[in-house]
Amino acid sequence: MTFPKAPYHADVAAGPPHGRAHWVTTADGIPIRIGVWPEGTRGTLLIVPGRTEYIEKYSDAAVRMAAHGYASAVVDVRGQGLSPRATGDRKIGHVNDFSEFQADVDGILDLCTELDMPRPWHILGHSMGGLIALRALMRRPAVFRRAVFSAPMWGLQLTPHRRFMGWTVSAAAASLGFGEQSAPGSGKVADPAGAPFDGNLLTRDAEMFAWMKRQITTHPDLALGGPSIGWVWAALREMHACARAPAPVAPALTFLGTDEAIVSADAIHVRMGSWEDGTLEIIDGARHEALMENAVLRTKIYDRIAAHLNG
Repeated sequence: MTFPKAPYHADVAAGPPHGRAHWVTTADGIPIRIGVWPEGTRGTLLIVPGRTEYIEKYSDAAVRMAAHGYASAVVDVRGQGLSPRATGDRKIGHVNDFSEFQADVDGILDLCTELDMPRPWHILGHSMGGLIALRALMRRPAVFRRAVFSAPMWGLQLTPHRRFMGWTVSAAAASLGFGEQSAPGSGKVADPAGAPFDGNLLTRDAEMFAWMKRQITTHPDLALGGPSIGWVWAALREMHACARAPAPVAPALTFLGTDEAIVSADAIHVRMGSWEDGTLEIIDGARHEALMENAVLRTKIYDRIAAHLNG
């Protein structure tokens, strides 16, 4: 198989030095961008980012995993990064059904197979990527040796009223053909490049926040705003379905910050409580992106991830 080279913005990436990206056409015909950092011999960590995220944002993770002997691969899932956007407005994140993301996971597996990335393979999913990775583990349990999750989106922090409105409004709007329109209330995240550090829900570390912001101001095509109505409807259905499915068998390590304000901590506690070989680690003071907190905390987290994968 041939996987053409894709753009890789090394000017805003942290490394490692041999990072590159490829285009991979999925089984349903979508050309998605996948980044690889082949440095490592102990195995490969396949990373599924959260909503709005992209390859270069996980170059710091690749550097830290390479220091522990692991190669890394990251996917721009459809509708994010440089992979094709589904709507006429690039700032709206849209997908009709979360099952479409599984074709993107299969794409990263195809590329890693072709490149003979070191085995065993493990999977890490952050936020929305944690929901996608959970489904991937359920679909293909023999592929991944171990799993890591960072604030996985197994539920959202919604009041009962907002949850009811989310289900009813998104379902009705999508059925009437408005699925690609911006979800109500998403205007506050429509301009990620203009978001201030003060009051952000992602990280307490100003340096990491500035680094992430510099990536999307230098390369605006990476930026993504709020979700579509169809994305909300699809996400609610997938979270509901996965919550009722048995936990996968792969040993799992999950990180959750004490200052989490986006995903449901209760849903994470429930899922990890049902995981036969699962560990939930609470990160004091961390917000939604524990992997993007200060350097000392990131070192501790990646040391813990490496120890988990080595086990």
